[in-house]
Amino acid sequence: MKDVRLLHQPFIPGALIGPFTNAHPGLGGVCTFVGEVRGNEAGEAGEVERLELLHYEPLTLAGMDELADVALARFDLMGLLMVHRVGEMHPGEPIVCVSAAARHRRGAIDAVDFCMDHLKSASWFWKRERRAGQWRWIEPRAEDHSDLARWTKL
Repeated sequence: MKDVRLLHQPFIPGALIGPFTNAHPGLGGVCTFVGEVRGNEAGEAGEVERLELLHYEPLTLAGMDELADVALARFDLMGLLMVHRVGEMHPGEPIVCVSAAARHRRGAIDAVDFCMDHLKSASWFWKRERRAGQWRWIEPRAEDHSDLARWTKL
């Protein structure tokens, strides 16, 4: 089972994860990651007022769907849930939820990590945040790229 969604409105992760888990009887493990819009980080000026994710839906949804297919096959999953918000969001709101169901815990854990590394560094979103009334674009950090690179190493 694969459930890939782009949402324009806030979502409650538990309302998605419960039905996803129940749809996979006999699973050995479920791993879920929920990412939220961050507020202020140490050393940064001004509070985050909003985060905005822009995208081109036909490319974004197709890319997320392909990523889900790769994860399902690579980690021998029973199911994968991948939900990502787009548009404007406020600090504390969920932005992404990835949940993997597998017969064994390692597959579920690795699949979620794999998907998040790809969504964070090699995805189809343009991200910007608003602080003190000013918008600025956000690029992936060096750590994000190194996290992604470990999946291509032999």
